[in-house]
Amino acid sequence: MDLTTLIGIIAGLGALVIGFVLEGGHPGSLFQGTAAIIVFGGTFGAVAASFSAADLKRIPQWFRIAFSRKAFGTEEAYVTLIQFAEKARREGLLSLERELDSVSDKFTHKGLQLVIDGTDPEITQSILESNISVLEKRHKTGIHVFEAAGGFSPTMGIIGTVMGLVHVLGNLDDPAALSGAIAAAFIATLYGVSAANLLWLPIATKLKQKDKFEVNAMEMILDGILSIQAGENPSILREKLKTHLGHMSPDLRLKEGRGSSTSSRSKNRSIPNAAK
Repeated sequence: MDLTTLIGIIAGLGALVIGFVLEGGHPGSLFQGTAAIIVFGGTFGAVAASFSAADLKRIPQWFRIAFSRKAFGTEEAYVTLIQFAEKARREGLLSLERELDSVSDKFTHKGLQLVIDGTDPEITQSILESNISVLEKRHKTGIHVFEAAGGFSPTMGIIGTVMGLVHVLGNLDDPAALSGAIAAAFIATLYGVSAANLLWLPIATKLKQKDKFEVNAMEMILDGILSIQAGENPSILREKLKTHLGHMSPDLRLKEGRGSSTSSRSKNRSIPNAAK
């Protein structure tokens, strides 16, 4: 569970409710079923009209990504690529075939397989870059879905408020109930603006962030695979990969310090979730 997403949304909603109560409002007045139907139902309808059925089926998956903690394996990839580079330098590229089954990440496995098969470096780069491009397009679709929901939601709130006011103005027989009815009508606007700024747009931003991390991991793996194929010195590869890491964590320094001894003990060099 990605607690920052959940805590952020809960904290935002809590701040709104607490502020409303401190101003003398009653929490029960914030719950209006008809307003919720208009805003959330209308938002879903607008999103459904804007995207394909295949995209809509993936909304639960994008929700799951936004609320789940995902390890992109950047540091693990760094260590593994250095180990593979050292082995290829000592024993040749074909020696990597014996270790290939220990690599669980599909993107890394595919890249190393192309190298072992003797694929031309330009073709290897083109194939792997195409994989990254397809991943980015898939991620951008999810981002656009939630950004669209964030744009439609406030408008649906205004529509709900207007509909409520039309109903209120059409029934002025009871002036005493007029103020309460008007207040209830504006709940739709509250729902629309709140949902946009506390749910849909934050989720879109979180998906952007996770897309950035995953693409960065894949680009680092791509550079590592091309360097291994070119037979570059592992120390040069190490400096190349550091540019993707941005900064070295203490854990990574420890792994790096263990060097090849870690490689000899490692039985399962998996790079978790770098690309699915």
